[in-house]
Amino acid sequence: MSLSAQSKVLRALQENKITRVGGEKEITVSPRVVAATNRDLKVEIEKGNFREDLYHRLSVILIHVPSLNERRDDIPKLANYFVNEICQDYGMPVKTFTPEALKELQKIDWTGNIRELRNVVERLVILSDKKITEKEVIQFAGKK
Repeated sequence: MSLSAQSKVLRALQENKITRVGGEKEITVSPRVVAATNRDLKVEIEKGNFREDLYHRLSVILIHVPSLNERRDDIPKLANYFVNEICQDYGMPVKTFTPEALKELQKIDWTGNIRELRNVVERLVILSDKKITEKEVIQFAGKK
């Protein structure tokens, strides 16, 4: 977010007022913010890319959500959830993973986290037979 946009967000949070784009009249608001980032905001503050006052305004409750790589045991559950959801969306019979395929999914470095896993599962659903195998995961996951 640009420093200019950060300034506007900070103003809205501090003064509970905003001005619409192209508008002249201030509007009273009651903002509630849930913010997420994949960056270390303290480093961004030091670099001058993030306003320290906005950081303090937003950091009332901090929640660290571990990356998918930090919780590999969740991958089989998530993959099975996604395969069911995707098959239902496509109106096709539900496909299943072999145990070896699930182990192979757990080996992948998921830099894109859950979004990336879902996309890979969708690709596997489209390109695989009734059972998704280890070989297909290796072939279609696009990583190694």
